[in-house]
Amino acid sequence: MRVRVFYHDKCFDGACSASLFTRFHRECIAADAAYEYHGLVHRAGALFDEAQFTGDENAIVDFKYSASPRITWWFDHHLSAFLTPQDQAHFKACEQDPTCASRKFFDPTYTSCTSFLAHIGATRFGFDTKPVADLIHWANIVDGALYESPESAVEMAAPAMKLTLVIESIQDPTFIPRLIPLLTEMPLSEVLAQPFVADLLPPLLERHERDIALIRSRSEERDGTIFFDITDHPTEGFNKFIPYYLHPQATYSIGLSKSSFRTKVAVGSNPWTKADPAKMVNLAQVCERYGGGGHARVGAISFPPDREDEARKAAAEIVAELRAKNPL
Repeated sequence: MRVRVFYHDKCFDGACSASLFTRFHRECIAADAAYEYHGLVHRAGALFDEAQFTGDENAIVDFKYSASPRITWWFDHHLSAFLTPQDQAHFKACEQDPTCASRKFFDPTYTSCTSFLAHIGATRFGFDTKPVADLIHWANIVDGALYESPESAVEMAAPAMKLTLVIESIQDPTFIPRLIPLLTEMPLSEVLAQPFVADLLPPLLERHERDIALIRSRSEERDGTIFFDITDHPTEGFNKFIPYYLHPQATYSIGLSKSSFRTKVAVGSNPWTKADPAKMVNLAQVCERYGGGGHARVGAISFPPDREDEARKAAAEIVAELRAKNPL
């Protein structure tokens, strides 16, 4: 059996979900299956190319729903999991079909897709998650921003944090597919020590320090909301906790950046804020108004690279809205 696994690319939880799905599928579904990996990214326009759904089974983990009949497995935990009302209706109909419902799962109450997939695997299929408990633990910390402090998130002492830096920064399309199987085969410290991983770290750590300096020079915090624009320094990603490391009293952060394939408006909230959670804005709903999405506390919007003006306008509107609703 040939299984194609589609995962949220450049994302620690996405890579962990793909690895955990592989181990679960091999142990509980098909011991002789061969696995291939394909990353998916949020971008303006179509997110899926059905021509790529060529496996005997095709799985999507930690990414939006596809109504394609070629998709046989789906796991997601994002509030904005459905691109259209039609997709959501398709999934609800699927839940009424025992065959379909036993292969497609959604629950936005889970901190990470990895932990959700582990729960479904254990409770529905008898999957033993004890050997991968550390991976599940770190997927929750990274995806749920459950760090002890901004310093622990930005200074990156733990192997999981260094792996996150590599995963979010790497441009080689073969790297994450090569990494994925290892995440459930060995401790994260051993994964990090693999030469093809370890050799990438020094220049990335240097760039991380430059990102801190750049965001320090560009960011402004006012009325509880940080804003910065680094579109003139194209980047494929940066540590999303840097703004709170620099402005620990802030509640929200809006960052405008540009990469090779999109202009991105990153919208987040400070995991260490003292604001009343009941008064905080649902950021997934804010981003959905502009075609983006995410979670209640973090989201993003992608625009084509040549529509930077639209991204800047959306960012300005969101900044104004959040500053007017400062919960502190």
